[in-house]
Amino acid sequence: MENAEKLRNLRNLLLKQHKLLIDRERESYEILHGQLTAGAFLNQLIENEDFAWLRQFSMLIVEVDELFAQRDGYEADMVDALIFKVAELVDPNVGDDAFNAKYDFSMSILPEAAEINEQLKAHLAK
Repeated sequence: MENAEKLRNLRNLLLKQHKLLIDRERESYEILHGQLTAGAFLNQLIENEDFAWLRQFSMLIVEVDELFAQRDGYEADMVDALIFKVAELVDPNVGDDAFNAKYDFSMSILPEAAEINEQLKAHLAK
């Protein structure tokens, strides 16, 4: 599989994972603080430090999107670097402990998130 196609597939899986995790975090937040409008929750996602760990997904997805949106094309090493970043993000032995703890917990309570994580790892292994 060409690495650019591999990165596109990883990006799509990251986006699904990101949405699942955001939805779970929103449910948890609203249980404690009451229901929020979409705009108010977006503000919380951006400003509240409790959601900072999710920004790692957001930023990586944006990096991939920006790479593929370049008008002048992109270099293979740029694709490889982003694939490496995805691998680091889903590797429980890499990164910060706070992110890993929240990500692992989410996968333990969300079977869909655990399945997507396995799909990410499978794509990375190809």
